[in-house]
Amino acid sequence: MQITRQSDYAIRTVLELSKVPFGQLLNTRTISMKLDIPEDFLKKTVRLLAHAGLVATQRGSKGGVRLAVPSAKITILDVITAIEGQIALNDCLADAGSCPNMPTCQAHRILKRAQSTLVEELKKETFAD
Repeated sequence: MQITRQSDYAIRTVLELSKVPFGQLLNTRTISMKLDIPEDFLKKTVRLLAHAGLVATQRGSKGGVRLAVPSAKITILDVITAIEGQIALNDCLADAGSCPNMPTCQAHRILKRAQSTLVEELKKETFAD
C-alpha cells in the first residue's frame, strides 16, 4: 500500500508552507518550481487542501496560498484525509463500508488493529514538529 502522488505533493506543499511565517502567502508557481510539482496538478491539490480548511488561497498578482491554521495543528493524517478521504485498509473498515463476511471474518480484527495503529502514528506529530 502506498499513498498517492497527490498525497505526497500535498504533504510536501504543507511542509513548505510551514517553513514561512504563519499567514504569509507563497505563489503556486514558486512552490511548483521549488518542489518539482507540475503547477496544474499543484493547483488541484491546493483546492482539495483549501476545501478541507488546511490552506487558504488568494487570487491576484499578489495572491498565493498560505496555511489556514497553524502548522502546530496540522498532522500528516489531516493532509492525507483531505486528499484521499478516510483511511480504510479494507471496505469493512470504512464508515459506510459493509461486508457480508464481517461476522465470520478472521482478518477483520487484525486489519482493524493495523488501521488504528496507522492512524495513531499519522496523528502523533504536527508539521510544526
